[in-house]
Amino acid sequence: MSVKITESAAREFKKVIVEQQMPDTIALRVGVKGGGCSGFEYQLEFDNKVSEDADLLVEMHGVRVAVDKKSALYLDGTEIDFHESLDKRGFVFNNPNATKSCGCGSSFSA
Repeated sequence: MSVKITESAAREFKKVIVEQQMPDTIALRVGVKGGGCSGFEYQLEFDNKVSEDADLLVEMHGVRVAVDKKSALYLDGTEIDFHESLDKRGFVFNNPNATKSCGCGSSFSA
């Protein structure tokens, strides 16, 4: 799988799944789309429509993770972590393919 999630990120994703009473078949969809201040934007959403033909699917720390094959090219080796401190709280993308990223960390160029 091209994308990995840490245990702390998985805990946060599972918390949302439980709070919103999502079905067991739900998957965390990770992807990229054109846009943002650096060229590409990361996308995170929950999706119940996963295609074995179009997506790479794996379970990590109890969370089903789906990545479409096109996004997988840009996300290969990426780790999604959850960061929590006094001044910042949220998901962090550690993408070895990013040659430049914006200050907020939500967009990158490859």
